[in-house]
Amino acid sequence: MKFLIFLLLPLTISAQNDSLNTSIKDSAVVTTNNMIVRDSVQAPFKLKGRQFIIPGALITYGVLATETKWFKKVNFDTRNEIMEDHPTFRTTIDNYTQFLPGAAVFALQAFGVKGESSVKKELIVYAMSIGISTAIVIPTKRLTKQERPDGSNNQSFPSGHTAIAFASAEFLRREYWNVSPWIGVAGYAVAAGTGILRMYNNKHWLGDVAAGAGVGILSTTLSYWLYDRVHIGGKNKKNQVFIFPGYSNNQFSIGLIKQF
Repeated sequence: MKFLIFLLLPLTISAQNDSLNTSIKDSAVVTTNNMIVRDSVQAPFKLKGRQFIIPGALITYGVLATETKWFKKVNFDTRNEIMEDHPTFRTTIDNYTQFLPGAAVFALQAFGVKGESSVKKELIVYAMSIGISTAIVIPTKRLTKQERPDGSNNQSFPSGHTAIAFASAEFLRREYWNVSPWIGVAGYAVAAGTGILRMYNNKHWLGDVAAGAGVGILSTTLSYWLYDRVHIGGKNKKNQVFIFPGYSNNQFSIGLIKQF
C-alpha cells in the first residue's frame, strides 16, 4: 500500500490526457501552401466530469484513511513498515522536489523547447495552481487536526508538499505531453517520489499523501479553466486580471495577476 501513488500513476496520466487531447482537437487550424499551421488562439479550456475522477478518488481515499478503522490500519501498517526498514532515514530534498516539475516547464522554455502555452500564460497558470492548492490545504489541516506520524503537530492532513508536487507535475504534463509523453511521466514520478519521501520522513500518513496528490491535480485543472474564465477586462487581452484564492497566516486572501 505504500506504493499506492505509483500504482495510480499510469491511470492518472491516462485519464488526464483525455481532456488534453480534446482541447487539442478543438484548436483551430489553417492551411497555407499545403502546410497545416495551428492557430495561435486556442479554444477555451473545458471542464469535464472525467477530469475529476482521479483527483476525486485520491481525495476520497485520503478522507477514508482519516475516518474509517480499516483505512486507518493501512496508514499505521505502512508507517510501521517504513520505520522498521528505515528508522533513521531523514532528508530535506522533498522541500525542493515539490517544485521541480514546475521549474522544468520554464527550464524547457528557456532551452527553446516550446510548450502548449506562452511563458506568460504558464506563469499565471502555475501561480494560480499553487494558490488554489494552498487555499485548500492549509484550512483543511486546521479543520481536520490530524496528528503527524512523528507527533510533531496536528496538521498532517493533507500533505501540502505532495499537493504542490502533483500540481507541478500536472502543469508539466499539460504543457509538454505533445512534445513527449515521457516528460509528463517523469514529472509524475518526481511528484510520487516527493509523497513517498514525506512518509519516509515520518511527516505524513499514506492517506495524507493520497489526498494531497488529488488536491494538486485538481488545482492545476481548475487553474487552466480559471485562466480562460475568471478575469476582468472582457475581450481586451491587454487588460486582463486573473483572480485566485490564497491562504496565509490564518487569513484568506484573493490574489490578482494583471496581464499586460
